[in-house]
Amino acid sequence: MSDSAFRVVGLPGDGIGPEVYASACRVLAVLQETHGLRIELDEQLIGGAAVDAAGDPLPQATIDACRRADAALLGAVGGPQWDGNPAELRPEKGLLRIRAEFNLFCNLRPIVTHPALHAFSPLRPERLRNVDLMIVRELTGGSYFGKKWRDAGQAEDVCRYTAPEIERVTRAAARIAQRRSKRITLVDKANVLETSRLWREVAHRVIAAEFPGVTMENMYVDAAAMHLLTRPADFDVLLTENLFGDILSDEASMLCGSMGLLPSASLNEERFGLYEPVHGSAPDIAGQGIANPYAMLLSVAMMLRHSLDRPAAADALESAIYRCWSDGVLTRDLRADGLGTEAVTEAVCERLHGAASAQTTA
Repeated sequence: MSDSAFRVVGLPGDGIGPEVYASACRVLAVLQETHGLRIELDEQLIGGAAVDAAGDPLPQATIDACRRADAALLGAVGGPQWDGNPAELRPEKGLLRIRAEFNLFCNLRPIVTHPALHAFSPLRPERLRNVDLMIVRELTGGSYFGKKWRDAGQAEDVCRYTAPEIERVTRAAARIAQRRSKRITLVDKANVLETSRLWREVAHRVIAAEFPGVTMENMYVDAAAMHLLTRPADFDVLLTENLFGDILSDEASMLCGSMGLLPSASLNEERFGLYEPVHGSAPDIAGQGIANPYAMLLSVAMMLRHSLDRPAAADALESAIYRCWSDGVLTRDLRADGLGTEAVTEAVCERLHGAASAQTTA
């Protein structure tokens, strides 16, 4: 394959996943026209759809396809029809396994507010001005992957971290901070947890030794949760462990007005990434054509930037989305008379075509 050709594994998944994935495919087709990209999509199974079709939430064919790919684009996994399945056949197990299989240790969740959306956040507009932060969450360690057991009267979930796990995600956060304002907030619970004390020791050592221009402050997770709502514009890069990052990123989604607006990237050290919206499968609205595609389309932009190294195409897509917001092209999770999935996707495609035509005639 030439330098301009990329292989992307498509994972539509469950619930509204196939609907927002279809939006991503349409937009990628336009970007291939406007920016000269060659993207080969290889659609595979994951989650509940994979359990039903192959008896496995992450079939070997999906793993093999990802090994040949530059990136994977995921819609969503999960739904109530699989809630009674044993643990190994739950849709979410497929997502946990793909993270572990490809060592996707670094989860990025950008939180950027837009003036046209301030009214849809529960926070006052003056608190939302100039919010542009990145949550860097360690994704393959901690209590999600530690030893677990229970009996009738007790249960245990072990939270375990090693120094190398902390070192690599700290380096990832520091490289992002270097491109921003060179500030990191390390979020932990070091007054209680030994794992947090290890995080502080290791993370500060890495920053001091390898990133002299970057500063790092410490903040307890309970304080961080409060300050995300009272002074969110003061944060730049937040670095934290798996569980805390999961909770804080969902809380921070409310700054933007809806979880349907937030993308994410899960990366390994070889630039392979899994890109997905954070909103989940939303089975209550699946099949109705009203799913918000913006988070998935912003995840496409992250894929173009972080795994495919096509920043100009990423910028063009983000600009088209922001113009849609400024023009009031909003979905039903934001307002009752909002547009459906197809109409919003078409609006983004129109603005991509329009911007490309303007450049050609300029």
